[in-house]
Amino acid sequence: MPGVRTHISFHLPRWRVLLVSLLAAGSVSCSKWGADAEGVRTLALKPCRLEGLATQAQCGTHEVFENRAERTGRKIPLRVVVVPALAAQPAPDPLVLLAGGPGQAASRTQVLLAVERIRRKRDIVLVDQRGTGDSNPLNCKTDSPDEKLSARLEEGGAAEALRKCREGWDADVRQYTTPIAMDDLDEVRAALGYEKLNLWGVSYGTRAALVYMRQYPERVRTAILDGVAPMGLYLPLYAPRDAQKALDLLLANCAADGACQKAYPDLRTRTEALLTSLESTPARVQVAHPRTGVPEEVVLSRRAFLTQLFAQLYSPEMSSLVPLMLDRATQGDWAPFVALSVGLTESMGRTVSQGLYFAIVCAEDAPFYDAESVARESQGTWFGSTMGREVLSVCADWPRTPLPQGYREPVVSSVPTLLLSGELDPVTPPAWAEEAKRTLSNSLHVVVPGVGHNTLGADCARTLMSDLLTRGSVEGLTSTCGDNLTRPPFFTSFAGPVP
Repeated sequence: MPGVRTHISFHLPRWRVLLVSLLAAGSVSCSKWGADAEGVRTLALKPCRLEGLATQAQCGTHEVFENRAERTGRKIPLRVVVVPALAAQPAPDPLVLLAGGPGQAASRTQVLLAVERIRRKRDIVLVDQRGTGDSNPLNCKTDSPDEKLSARLEEGGAAEALRKCREGWDADVRQYTTPIAMDDLDEVRAALGYEKLNLWGVSYGTRAALVYMRQYPERVRTAILDGVAPMGLYLPLYAPRDAQKALDLLLANCAADGACQKAYPDLRTRTEALLTSLESTPARVQVAHPRTGVPEEVVLSRRAFLTQLFAQLYSPEMSSLVPLMLDRATQGDWAPFVALSVGLTESMGRTVSQGLYFAIVCAEDAPFYDAESVARESQGTWFGSTMGREVLSVCADWPRTPLPQGYREPVVSSVPTLLLSGELDPVTPPAWAEEAKRTLSNSLHVVVPGVGHNTLGADCARTLMSDLLTRGSVEGLTSTCGDNLTRPPFFTSFAGPVP
């Protein structure tokens, strides 16, 4: 989550969504398990298609008051998608995805294929959190396809850009916090006729899941927290420290790998020299735009370089290219760096609502730290204090209302909870899951080796998720996952790793 373009995504899973609908084309669906007051579906759903998908889901819109406390004034639509279970008699409690970001829309994620085993018996529910997707999105597009590469890769001017966007939103940004969004979710739960939910939080979505568990404990059957962001993690205060640990591990792994070490000798020393050079004199180079092929002059500062390097650490598959990229950059060849960076920034721009990101962070995170804290937590890291200082700048005049009393206290719960961490995660490393686990009395924490931010790429993690929902308990679940998994091999050339 450096700056405003790459968020603590807390994201991005890379599976195609597989949506299968077994419902008739009627617009209103009754409960599959009874007609008591708890089980009647009052939210109208109609067959729908999501962009790029050939199969149908069931979609609807549920309106809520923007100001839930006053229950007057503007209403906002919440987009609701139900992916029906394949079973003729499915389990009554669905799996509900709480997406990352903050700012990612649940209905636009590409993760459903990864939970196909769960979908055989349970509905999958996707609700675009207020401020994202099709739920009154707080979008702030600060670049365009025609923008020059230098402008796309630089991160300055965030505060002013967000201020202008905020003036154009039809929204009271004080009403777009996690506790309010979780009240929305419970209202949607009731409208869909579900008595209980199985929560699946990914990255920031783990915070949302924890908040729902605290506000509606009787409505949660199980919880899966993948890439855990507990209440003690303030965004992006600890990101430089955690990312530096991930980068140090990457460089150590390269040095210990014969092929990587041979291809890129003294990589850390050379990269440090590059950073020193960029600090005093930004690089001015000619590169071909990776999308158009048109040559452009690019000016790269140390800050812009580190912003993009941070994002490249999220996925081990992408980070396997980082030594190659660093090696070329130290030799004055910036094309690999630019190609990786442009792809990431364009993807984030399409999937994340920057306004919702700051509505959350300015209300729930920034009030709990200051510039001195930012400097302290980033001291000794390559990434420095830029991320934290930019957030404080944006949040300086951001409207906000007080949080619930004790909001930042650890969530105490006995709900059966599976915590999943990637060994190589640069933003929510395993230590954060351990912190959350201390007050989750009925939980199991599993670290997946060779995996970065989010663990869905590991089959053993998907099996653990399925087993938790089948059992309704962490008892009997294996405490290890993917013993034979390792970091993907490093690219030693553009042809790929050494065979």
